[in-house]
Amino acid sequence: MTETILEIKDLRVSYDTYAGEVQSVRGISFDVKKGETVAIVGESGCGKSVTAKSIMQLIAKPGRIKEGSSIVFDGRNVLKMSKKELRAYRGSDCAMIFQDALTSLDPTMRVGKQIAEVLTIHGKCPKKEAAEKAVDLLRRVGIPNAELRAKEYPHQFSGGMRQRAMIATALAGDPKLLIADEPTTALDVTIQAQIIDLMKELQQKTGAAIVLITHDLGVVADIADRICVMYSGKIVERGASADIFYRPKHPYTVSLLKAVPRLDLTNKQTLATIDGTPPDLLAPPAGCPFSTRCKYCMPVCKEEMPGATAFGNGHEASCWLHDPRAPKVEGLFCETKEACR
Repeated sequence: MTETILEIKDLRVSYDTYAGEVQSVRGISFDVKKGETVAIVGESGCGKSVTAKSIMQLIAKPGRIKEGSSIVFDGRNVLKMSKKELRAYRGSDCAMIFQDALTSLDPTMRVGKQIAEVLTIHGKCPKKEAAEKAVDLLRRVGIPNAELRAKEYPHQFSGGMRQRAMIATALAGDPKLLIADEPTTALDVTIQAQIIDLMKELQQKTGAAIVLITHDLGVVADIADRICVMYSGKIVERGASADIFYRPKHPYTVSLLKAVPRLDLTNKQTLATIDGTPPDLLAPPAGCPFSTRCKYCMPVCKEEMPGATAFGNGHEASCWLHDPRAPKVEGLFCETKEACR
């Protein structure tokens, strides 16, 4: 059996604001096996990035991880680590590629020095050797003229090259788990594909597990082993990549798939959208969070959160339409050899 590297149980994260408690993450659970890629997909504001920061113990006030939450990395409870243990954990055991590389990299420090700093802080090698390894890491992530580029500042890099530099920084500590928070945001599609290919290639070489955070299902199609679909602070569907793309079982997942632009349609084709807006997490709904936007909503959907229905192979969805008493909806949950659109 493949060993689990990360296990999250009943994670709840809230932010205390002047208006009240914003419940960003509302009791999610999932795990990550060694060497696999798990994608967390959903709209902006659904709690994806908050989940990623929780794994790194980067939730700062007014945010707080609530009692009863559990984050276990390689058998160790992350939420009970001391400052010294967290310092060793971040970067060495678990590293993160942040959403905006320009604001995440230090603008006053040369890129090579930033990468070398990770190596020296975690005691991987002495200062002189660290500088040489920083150049080698830049070379590994596909940056040309790495020796010269290592002496430049982040603003002298293009968006795609800054993202590559961020990946090199994350890899410097040789982590067992890599968290990529929207690693292709604001990049053109060609560079997006290059970054995803690079992550796949590096994963094959290092054996690291990856948690990929994104709002774009198109990004995860060729890299994720498993996908968790998140909405309004909850995971509404999870399963193998093929199950999510070809056999979706939640109306929100179906809507997300339909919203992905297609190359086989004419230029005059109207892009599919999801009507309505996500619920206010100051006062989250008692029932299914997607009920206010779902055309198949029933009275029970607004009153009570549905339990997870299992479909085999780890595929499950939380939707009242799968209850034996619910009316049958023809054609909603397709099962084809082509991605449901």
